[in-house]
Amino acid sequence: MRRSLFTEEHKAFRATIRAFIAQEVVPYYPDWERAGQVPRDFYRKLGALGVFAIQVPEEYGGAGVTDFTYQTVIREECGRAGVGFGAENVHTCLVLPYLLDFGDEEQKRRWLPGFLTGETMTAIAMTEPGTGSDLAGITTRARLSEDGTHYLLNGAKTFITGGAGADLVLVVCRTADHDPADRRAGLSILCVDTRSEGFAVGRRLDKIGLRAQDTAELSFTDVRVPVANLLGEEGAAFSYLTRNLVVERLGAAVGAYAGAAGAIGFAREYVRERQVFGRPVAAFQNTKFVLAECDTEVTAAQALVDRAVAAHAAGELTPADAARAKLFCTETAGRVIDKCLQLHGGYGYMLEYPIARLYADTRVSRIYAGTSEVMKTIIAKDLGL
Repeated sequence: MRRSLFTEEHKAFRATIRAFIAQEVVPYYPDWERAGQVPRDFYRKLGALGVFAIQVPEEYGGAGVTDFTYQTVIREECGRAGVGFGAENVHTCLVLPYLLDFGDEEQKRRWLPGFLTGETMTAIAMTEPGTGSDLAGITTRARLSEDGTHYLLNGAKTFITGGAGADLVLVVCRTADHDPADRRAGLSILCVDTRSEGFAVGRRLDKIGLRAQDTAELSFTDVRVPVANLLGEEGAAFSYLTRNLVVERLGAAVGAYAGAAGAIGFAREYVRERQVFGRPVAAFQNTKFVLAECDTEVTAAQALVDRAVAAHAAGELTPADAARAKLFCTETAGRVIDKCLQLHGGYGYMLEYPIARLYADTRVSRIYAGTSEVMKTIIAKDLGL
């Protein structure tokens, strides 16, 4: 179906990203997966390419693009090649909105120059060993010093994407005692310099997918955090998190749809070349029907993504609609990629084939940024149920 989402500028950007992926990512990606992370110099290359500057306002050296369209191009091209940019999506799609929406002028001037170049990589630490989707249950604690100059931060976080290599981590913590009557109150965001004494990277977690994207445990032992590193207002973090989950879930929807589209491309190429019983796998009716089903599902996901991206650009994407997009696209991706792997036969189970990587990488999309079950709960509430 014809798409109206992209302009000529987007198309030119797509060509640039596609060439960059072919030259700077695909040849090295297996090495990055084995290492469990992309090399630090790769982030500087993304900075030089302007990827980190797209949504940063012009007064701070960025392009000042406020919508998600360019990010959609990046996700689609990564999906097409079956690769990723490490923790880049957390840096640009998760952390940046917090800095722009809730950072004061001094903080933006201090952190955004390094953010743009890739010299200062960021992560956000919400999840704790005993707290997943229930953010109100966070126990990591920060106490304000008697002289009011700094906080002392103590606690632990887990499943932190980009945490092992980050220079600045946005830590969601409790700055007031737990109130059973209002579990959401008392949460704040502190921006922690990872060079601080008492900050430590624990285990680098061994995942089944997204193996070039480092994920780590973090701990904080009496870490001194200047009050100047408080992001926004003290005690207001829960509302901040709720607001920014919309764009996080939009990003998850786009990434999942893009992976499914990429899987169809890999499957089409494989079944045309693979010979079985003296003819291409593509010649069998079952192959044609399976790919026809997959293509139809992905076309529907694409239409939903395009509408969601356009709604976000207009400031009209609601939490419920973001949940619908994430739920549909991630569940669709799971089905489609599984079918495309099946068409590869035994080779689909081999990691040398991109379809195997997509299969493993996509599974977590139904978990992070809120599980499919959480998305259904949000949608049900929007239906008045």
